[in-house]
Amino acid sequence: MLGNAHSMATVAVKDLAEAGRFYEGVLGLKRVRAEGEEAIVYQARESKLLVYRSKYAGTNEATAVTWSVGKDVDAVVRSLREKGVRFEHYDLPGGVREGDVHVFGTLRNAWFKDPDGNVHSLVNE
Repeated sequence: MLGNAHSMATVAVKDLAEAGRFYEGVLGLKRVRAEGEEAIVYQARESKLLVYRSKYAGTNEATAVTWSVGKDVDAVVRSLREKGVRFEHYDLPGGVREGDVHVFGTLRNAWFKDPDGNVHSLVNE
């Protein structure tokens, strides 16, 4: 039933203006539309990301959004680090860390948080 439908990642934030500065200025997403003072929809290639205002922002401790950046994962990490993004480091079984990138065989993965603490993942797939 949903196999042919499009999906959209949804991230709760406390301050929509601050989120806009991060998602547009730091991550480089294109704003598609705003829903008043409550939500912004961003475009990232064929995907969309809905950022909306919520008092529950940042309460999810798991990965909220995964960005598939292909072989450029290390370059994307460097670029975001230069813009002030701090990367998370986790002790995960079967992996080793190369700087901010966790390596699991051929999988290269890095995690960072937005200003509200929502976890984002970069992968080389």
